[in-house]
Parts: sequence; C-alpha cells; structure tokens
Amino acid sequence: MKLVGCLLVLAVLHPFLFAQNSSASSEERTLLMLENAWNFAQVHHDAKSLKSLLDEKFVYTDNDGTVMDKAAFLADIQDPDYKASQVTNEGVKVNLYPNAAVVTGIYHAKGSNKGKIFDHRGRFTDMWIFQNGEWQCIASHTSLLQK
Repeated sequence: MKLVGCLLVLAVLHPFLFAQNSSASSEERTLLMLENAWNFAQVHHDAKSLKSLLDEKFVYTDNDGTVMDKAAFLADIQDPDYKASQVTNEGVKVNLYPNAAVVTGIYHAKGSNKGKIFDHRGRFTDMWIFQNGEWQCIASHTSLLQK
C-alpha cells in the first residue's frame, strides 16, 4: 500500500519532476517513477510493494559482491538492523529496447546498519523487462563510488 501511495504522489508531481526532460517517453517516465518507488520501499522496509516490481528470477549483485535472488533480497530489505534515512537517485538514464530497458544512475543512501552509520554513493544498473502488461526488474547491480 505504501508503494501505491508513493506512486500516486509521484503521478501528481510527475509533471514537475520531469519538467526539465519533457522529451522523455511515457515508458521512460514510468521507469523513473518505479525506480523512485523502489527507493521509497527500501527506506520503509516495504518488501511487499517491492516484490511486485521484481521478476521471479530477479538477481541482485550488491556493492560488496554479494549475489541474492528475489527471496534473499526481499528478506534483506526487511532487516530491522538496516535503517535507511535516505535513498535517492541522480543522473538517471533510461535506455529503452523492445520490451526491455536498462536504467543507470547514481544512488545516495544514508542511514545505519547494525548501529553503524553509513553514507554511500554508488552507481547502479537495473535491467527491466515489460511482460504481462507491466515493467519488472530482472537484475540490479550496485558499485560504490564513495563510502
């Protein structure tokens, strides 16, 4: 439900959020909103909403080299020891292909994990496919730029 609320807010704000890039296609705008909804779900430990964005064969490669499948990634999102106060993206670029997209950008995450403060900036690459009338992420990879 939180994700739905976030998407509604983004839908209302979307003309303002994308004003500087009015040439973006509706698919690009949708993917940018989904990326932002992903960040919102991470901050709020909302694995249920995030689950709907991920394909069943989803694979995640974390900045430390850890590889997780969908179940492990969603369990990690729910870890109460991980407390993100901010997860934002910048410089996001969407490359569209027939029924697929590669989204790249820089993420900035702040918070604490197991009581230890973190402030990470890194690059991400997300691979999305359009199937059954919706976009789903099939792979995500992050690498740190700054720790």
